[in-house]
Amino acid sequence: MAVSDRSELSILVTGGAGYVGAHTCKALSRSGYRPVVFDNLSTGHRRFVRWGPLIEGDIRDHAAVLDAIRACDAKAVLHFAASTSVGESVTDPQKYYENNVGGSLSLLRAMIDAGCRTVVFSSSCAVYGEAQNQPIGETSPIAPCNPYGASKSIVERILSDYAQAQLLNSISLRYFNASGADPEGQLGELHDPETKLIPRAMMAIQGRITDFAVFGTDYNTPDGTAIRDYIHVSDLAEAHVSALRRLFARGPGGVFNLGTGRGYSVTEVLNAISAEAGVILRPASTSPRQGDPPALVADANLSRSELGFSPKLSDLKTIVQTAWRWHSHIYELAE
Repeated sequence: MAVSDRSELSILVTGGAGYVGAHTCKALSRSGYRPVVFDNLSTGHRRFVRWGPLIEGDIRDHAAVLDAIRACDAKAVLHFAASTSVGESVTDPQKYYENNVGGSLSLLRAMIDAGCRTVVFSSSCAVYGEAQNQPIGETSPIAPCNPYGASKSIVERILSDYAQAQLLNSISLRYFNASGADPEGQLGELHDPETKLIPRAMMAIQGRITDFAVFGTDYNTPDGTAIRDYIHVSDLAEAHVSALRRLFARGPGGVFNLGTGRGYSVTEVLNAISAEAGVILRPASTSPRQGDPPALVADANLSRSELGFSPKLSDLKTIVQTAWRWHSHIYELAE
């Protein structure tokens, strides 16, 4: 079966029961692929697996991954499985290197053993650390300031070396702040514990948490709060499909930023949430989290020109609207 024929074409999606992975499975299905989720469900959700089968397993289990790739005859892997909390990575770096680096090595070895040579890797803007220049382009120095970012940069290097050795073809997508929820209301953020700004603010409004606070109000930014480039999760999902198509068409691999080029401060985001919810948020403030840079904004020109990446849902209003709809009407049913 030629890879250009998408009917019945299986794609193994590690971490496909998680937030970004599940949205990408939906995008894959809409594009004619068959997503097969490989997930240990430690942070993912069984109910998020709606567009293809689920194989339960851990990417650190080489034999389990190898069996999964062979069983579904996967033609490519989209690799999302990872530990993702910046703060936790600082206090428990061993977990991040074992899961993110060790797990990725196990996965890649299984791919090579199975003859599956195409992978799209979920990387992060955290590889840049405290970048001196904004917006951040792909040629900016790699200088992660926390173990989470370091683990992503190590896997990127591994993939580059494997490509040089002609073992694998890969694209690493360095995305900025994944946010929002499926516009059709089928998926959204559902982490335990939740660490991200937008869902935590909404949970505070709903009375679900009582410890919501702003981490840092004296950054060297216009209003003193951290600035981030927020990218809608459904736009991220489409970018993964575009990257997959590029590799299937024998296009070159590499690394690409996924962002909008527009940063919003924590204060601006909270104001948008307050406007959408009709409730004024007045959170307490506390010290910045270790490893959190003051600003991260993408230069996404390369992904636009090479991947055809054009965000359609990543304005702040749409991000907040879709997230609030998820938290207001569907979140309780998803527990």
